[in-house]
Amino acid sequence: MTERPIPAALAVMVRDSQLLLVRRNNRPNAGLWGFPGGKIELGETVMEAAVRELQEETGIEAEARDILTSVDVILHDKNGVLEHHYVLVAVLCDYISGTPVAADDVSEAEWFEYEAIISDPSGKSPAVGRVAEQAMARTKRE
Repeated sequence: MTERPIPAALAVMVRDSQLLLVRRNNRPNAGLWGFPGGKIELGETVMEAAVRELQEETGIEAEARDILTSVDVILHDKNGVLEHHYVLVAVLCDYISGTPVAADDVSEAEWFEYEAIISDPSGKSPAVGRVAEQAMARTKRE
């Protein structure tokens, strides 16, 4: 475990009434659906990290538009000892091209209807619904 939270970026992409999710292979949230993303590399901006991770995990090309929110992922082991602390910055991205294909550290990549994400949170990372709501609200205002 590190002494500080680990910064990471999420790529949040809305297409009509759908959002792109991936099934994570690694901890935290292994086996759960969430937004494509990963650790921010040294010298990389949050926006660059979101676009890079999206392309690495799904093959989708996109442009980062705006920061939506941040999410803390703090996990403890069964004895209460801190195992992971990530600060995930959710970045709203605009689709450019590509068809989602799972790669890198994800096993699946699919478009999900917004209503299905909200109505059935099972199998998804804890903040997916909240971030999806914010993304849909932002894209409807524009």
